[in-house]
Amino acid sequence: MEDGIRGHMAPTVVSMLKIKNECIRVVLAETLCTFIMMVFGLGCIAQVVTGNGFFGEYLSINIGFGLSVAMGVHIGGKVSGAHMNAAVSFTMCVFGRLRWKMLPLYVFAQFLGSFLAAGTIFTLYYDAIHHYCGGNFTVSGPKATAGIFATYPAPYISIYTGFFDQVLGTAMLLLCLMALSDQRNQPVVAGGEPLGVGLVVLLIGVSLGSNSGYAINPTRDLGPRVFTLMAGWGMEVFRAGNGWWWVPLVAPFIGGVTGALIYKAFVELHHPDLKSTKTQSTEDPECVPLEKYKNGTTEISV
Repeated sequence: MEDGIRGHMAPTVVSMLKIKNECIRVVLAETLCTFIMMVFGLGCIAQVVTGNGFFGEYLSINIGFGLSVAMGVHIGGKVSGAHMNAAVSFTMCVFGRLRWKMLPLYVFAQFLGSFLAAGTIFTLYYDAIHHYCGGNFTVSGPKATAGIFATYPAPYISIYTGFFDQVLGTAMLLLCLMALSDQRNQPVVAGGEPLGVGLVVLLIGVSLGSNSGYAINPTRDLGPRVFTLMAGWGMEVFRAGNGWWWVPLVAPFIGGVTGALIYKAFVELHHPDLKSTKTQSTEDPECVPLEKYKNGTTEISV
């Protein structure tokens, strides 16, 4: 009898804890996947910086962020879409793939996940950071450590070049994501979305990352920057690079919409209509069975 009671209580407790509200589920999933992405990504940077090159190099940071994005998509992809990037969420709203009322929830979750990840890495690597810089938390100079958490421009980069850098990087990100999710073109294979998205981020890092650290993500940059402000680096995190902080906050929104618009204008708008494509699919076995997809697209992650 006791076993029966316990067996009855177990599913009852689970059902009580289960959250059915869509908004709450989205916030939880988006916060967690962003947190995971940032813990792995910032952890790679922390090892490279504090290890003086003994525990990795620039390429390991690129690979680490690419893999961390892939893991984030695995964690939240089927719940929130695993945007992990306010520029992606904003672009999805512009093109009608996400309701505008959901945008504040996504941005909040992404900021929170990034902020918590920065705190986690700071705690984990505090001794290493302290040993590396002698307890002097600086934003610039030979022993600067603020770059572990937020992005800063190279000394030779102007604000104008940096702005274009962020616009271009985010445009390439969204353009590629639109292509990966376009079921009427050459989409990533089912189940391969995390790897595909991670490879795009890796590609951007190894080709467009040296100027300013390829933030291409407003919430990824702002959350850790606010944390470093509170953790000992002070207001210099907002003054450095001629007031650089606003560039990775604003430029990715412009770049994201631009990249998605370019893909639509050059490719997606010119797909054959559904009827003609169905006719062609009987002759061409490589054509995608469009009847399985709605509006020719699936949700974009990252």
